[in-house]
Amino acid sequence: MNLEKILAISGKPGLYVLKVQTRTGFVAESLTDGKKITVNLKSNVSLLSEISVYTYEGEKPLKEVMDAIAAKENNGAAISHKEDNATLAAYFKEILPTYDEERVYASDIKKILNWYNTLQAKGLVVEETPVEEVVEAAVVEAAAAEKPKKAKKVTE
Repeated sequence: MNLEKILAISGKPGLYVLKVQTRTGFVAESLTDGKKITVNLKSNVSLLSEISVYTYEGEKPLKEVMDAIAAKENNGAAISHKEDNATLAAYFKEILPTYDEERVYASDIKKILNWYNTLQAKGLVVEETPVEEVVEAAVVEAAAAEKPKKAKKVTE
């Protein structure tokens, strides 16, 4: 799952994809309805790739939390963010047993599950190929593309 260009914009519901950067801000497209909006630089915007969840050991990147949800659900939908707080807390405890219960609120859990289900509904929850496999495949492909060149006969 790649969260690099996925945005949460304060005051606007849902998630957005960063499309184009402009001189005064950027253009983002809503994942829910596909509408494009312009966002100025003064808006409070968070990249999902930069968000972390508090744990007792430190902080856990949101990507790892979402990957854990995807693994638990076999890349399917998670429970609804509209469940009661006790159910959400128990579910989140299964996903991230070491999350800091005093610093991670029910509203945070609801937001994370809502984001995950939005991304899953759009087909953005997919297993990523490990970097080593991508590099290895590129090397094999490059080697196959290189054909031995015949030596030219030099005449004087």
